[in-house]
Amino acid sequence: MAITVDQSYRYCMRVARSRAKNFYYSFVLLSAQQRKAMCAIYAFMRYCDDLSDEPGASRSAVDRWRADMEEALEGRFADHPVWPAFHHAVRRFGIPHDYFRQMIAGISSDLEPRSLETFDQLYRYCYQVASVVGLTIIHIFGFDTRSALPLAEKCGVAFQLTNILRDIGEDAGLGRIYLPVEDLRRFGVTEDDLRAGNRTPAFLQLMRFEAARARAYYNESLPLLDLIHPRSRSSLWALIAIYSRLLERIEATDYDVFSRRIRLSLFEKSWIVVRALSS
Repeated sequence: MAITVDQSYRYCMRVARSRAKNFYYSFVLLSAQQRKAMCAIYAFMRYCDDLSDEPGASRSAVDRWRADMEEALEGRFADHPVWPAFHHAVRRFGIPHDYFRQMIAGISSDLEPRSLETFDQLYRYCYQVASVVGLTIIHIFGFDTRSALPLAEKCGVAFQLTNILRDIGEDAGLGRIYLPVEDLRRFGVTEDDLRAGNRTPAFLQLMRFEAARARAYYNESLPLLDLIHPRSRSSLWALIAIYSRLLERIEATDYDVFSRRIRLSLFEKSWIVVRALSS
């Protein structure tokens, strides 16, 4: 028996509640329909990520997911429970289909060990796996001027750079070095240093440089808050505040990203939501 749109949304909301460790705290500040749409988009993205991160990840599985997505965008659903809600949210909020194709292109590039030579290459990767997320969700937030689009792109880059700095050790163990080779050479850090978790003075200099770069993208994207619909601003403010605070936490630990996973507590994220409601 085919799954209904309501059943699909309930599935997506369960996925978001259980796995959206940072995003979900901003969802609760939205209207019911916006929140459901955000959960549908998140569930789609979460499965995309799992396809490249889980043991036994394969290009054929990604290709099947891509084909199922193209069918779902046309209203024809494979058996995964995400598709009816995904289709409904995309249509309701007029989200361009190419954003989802870019997401899948980004996660496809994670199927093999990689290194990036230049920041331009890293920016392209950040665009595919994070900026297109920002571009997607501002359609759910609502905006009236196209000048919001490049700002959402920069916001996504800031978020992804923060994730990359937090996960350097874990990613290196998977054969993924996201910091550009040109930056490693500039500061005298090797890929073996990252794999071994060597917090040398050179590594700390490199991390300060990359953190400052991420901070610059946060600052450049701040005008986005004034360009989305007022009803949604508290949600975006909370999302930016959570990721900015994560970057601050990375800096405050003196970039001790190898011994533990740096994160915000439930209390900290809840307090940010409270502040967003009162701002």
